[in-house]
Amino acid sequence: MKRVLLSPAALALSLILGSSLVFGGDLPDGFVYLDQAVPGIIVELRYYTTDNFVGRRIDGYEAPRGILSRKAALALKEVQAELNSFGLGLKVFDAYRPQRAVDDFVAWAKDPDDTAMKRSYYPDVQKQHLFRDGYIAEKSGHSRGSTVDVTIVALDSESPRELDMGTGWDFFGPRSWPSDQSVSAVQRAHRMLLQQIMTRYGFKPLRKEWWHFTLEKEPYTDSYFNFTVK
Repeated sequence: MKRVLLSPAALALSLILGSSLVFGGDLPDGFVYLDQAVPGIIVELRYYTTDNFVGRRIDGYEAPRGILSRKAALALKEVQAELNSFGLGLKVFDAYRPQRAVDDFVAWAKDPDDTAMKRSYYPDVQKQHLFRDGYIAEKSGHSRGSTVDVTIVALDSESPRELDMGTGWDFFGPRSWPSDQSVSAVQRAHRMLLQQIMTRYGFKPLRKEWWHFTLEKEPYTDSYFNFTVK
């Protein structure tokens, strides 16, 4: 990523306005890196790793950096600030997702023999039903740049600790639904906390995934981007 140097005038202006200037480097206009836009946010981009439902790095993820539209990132910054006041914070598992990554999911789903991660991510769902049940689709809101997969972490120790949400991220099954009653009361309370604070700052939840939120007034409602995460 290119380093951007501020002129003395621009630096003075940013101090006068009391706000930080966020730069996207080589990103398209209107997009920012979360680690620049949201102070202290933890990004654990799981599609850059092997710890996801496919079991390998996904096409289009060339760096472990979260990207969102500037508008969505600024809303997430407000969420982070409120959580920080209670000794909590955000961890992001996925944000902007290139269309080529979605295409990679579709190609994987068509191979019935590749079930290496079934026990961890979809133990009760048959792979051939992932499209039918809505867990995989040929288009994703993530590719519009204003959808984020997120959880809450407690900052009361040296290593931030995820709040127990009852299932892990990207677990395919009814237990991941925010309305599911099979998880404990504490786990449901954690899900409610996440949903309430995200909706307070303009995000809408998904019925089948406690971690998934889309900015309600997203700027790119009809665009599915394909630039690489790098």
